[in-house]
Amino acid sequence: MEVLVERGLLGEMLMFAKERHPKEAVLMLRGKASKESITITDYLFPPYATTNSVSASYPIHMLPIDFSIVGTAHSHPSGSLQLSAVDMNNMYGRISVLMGFPYGLGDVAAFNKQAERLIIRVTD
Repeated sequence: MEVLVERGLLGEMLMFAKERHPKEAVLMLRGKASKESITITDYLFPPYATTNSVSASYPIHMLPIDFSIVGTAHSHPSGSLQLSAVDMNNMYGRISVLMGFPYGLGDVAAFNKQAERLIIRVTD
C-alpha cells in the first residue's frame, strides 16, 4: 500500500505544521482509497482542535460526516517520525501521516492501522 500526495498539497500541510511549531498541528485528510493506494486530495481543520507541544486532539463527536476522510495528519515538533502509543490508539480513518520538525519533504511518514509504515509517493 502506498500513499499518493501532490507536492503542492504536501507543501501546504508542512507549512501549516511549521507555522504551528512548537505546538503540534492536526489535519483531517480527504482522499480516495483503493486496494493498492490512498490518494490524499485535500485536508480539513478538525473543529475545536486543541494542541500543545506534545499532543493534538479534537472531539470526535464534532467531526463532520464525511466519507471522503481517509485519515489524519499531525506534526511531531520533536522531529520523531514514529507513532506513539497514543497515536496508534486514537487513529481516525485508514492512515496517519506524521510531519516531523523541521518539516521538509523528507520529514514525513505514513502508517496504516496496524502501525506499518507505508510508502509515500509525492506527485507533481
